Amino acid sequence: MATGVDDEVTLRANREGFQKFQLRPRRLIDVSNIDTSTEILGARYASPIFICPTSANQAFHPDGDVAVAKAARSGNHLQILSTLATTSIEDATAARGAPIWFQLYASPKWEIAQALVKRAERGGCPAIVVTLDNLGGRKETTYLRLRRTDTRECSSCHTQGWGYVARKPNYNGLDLSSVTSVLGTNLTWDFIKRLRDAVRTKIVLKGILAHEDAKLAADNGVDAIIVSNHGGRGEDSGRSTIDALPEIIEATGGKIPVLVDSGFRRGTDVVKALAMGAKGVGIGRPFLWGLGAFGQSGVERVLEILRTETQIAMQQVGAPSIRHLVPTMVRRA
Repeated sequence: MATGVDDEVTLRANREGFQKFQLRPRRLIDVSNIDTSTEILGARYASPIFICPTSANQAFHPDGDVAVAKAARSGNHLQILSTLATTSIEDATAARGAPIWFQLYASPKWEIAQALVKRAERGGCPAIVVTLDNLGGRKETTYLRLRRTDTRECSSCHTQGWGYVARKPNYNGLDLSSVTSVLGTNLTWDFIKRLRDAVRTKIVLKGILAHEDAKLAADNGVDAIIVSNHGGRGEDSGRSTIDALPEIIEATGGKIPVLVDSGFRRGTDVVKALAMGAKGVGIGRPFLWGLGAFGQSGVERVLEILRTETQIAMQQVGAPSIRHLVPTMVRRA
């Protein structure tokens, strides 16, 4: 999970991108009380920091997504569950104690996608998050090099070919015999329209990096978008999400909420994105490192650290609440 793809240019760019932007603090503002609560698609959360969808979480800790959901519950964070989660939609929702969003990998076969989103809808998920930025094969060069040195037996969890996916709880009862990938390389706007007609949930597009696509999303009835490059694990385009965020915000013109993830590690990172206009900031690797080290308590601690840093950064820039974070508080270096 620490590695990227190809030359890992995007992986590095996600962190280096924050250095292109500077905060412009305002002074003589009462910041004795900081309110980090925010509303995203009609639901209120204690923090704008949300939990990104990550797969195979039991590889990090036996409690997997259940531990993550319980940690999200303790801090009242939005959680997005992966299609390839090691916990079902129903069990993750029960552990969270509130509705979660469901991330969709749309296989090339519509019937598979339809069954997944229908299950998510029945499970109470208010939003379907369609991942757009992981369409095909990827060359995880660093991972492949390191893998040669790992002599542990891992066949109990990882099997060759397509078979391991069928064991994921969210695919229970589905006929996967005619498909060979969870990734929909045939996705078009027609699929989004078809999905819109299939469920009454909100539709969120994850993986938007160009302003043209952001405008199309707003014009095609999409409810929100997530600016994301899969943390540098899907493609090596070399552009950070924080660098892409301003043009996306401008293109949507406030019509739909814009969220962002990939590379966020500090409270100042979070504040920069919120000041630009993002409604939420997602993390993936940080909570997985906490999960691997200490299970639920590790995830809770990672989220606590980020919440504390965000509060401190808001005090420093003179923003008593999220709505006080405005574009003039950040500038390109």
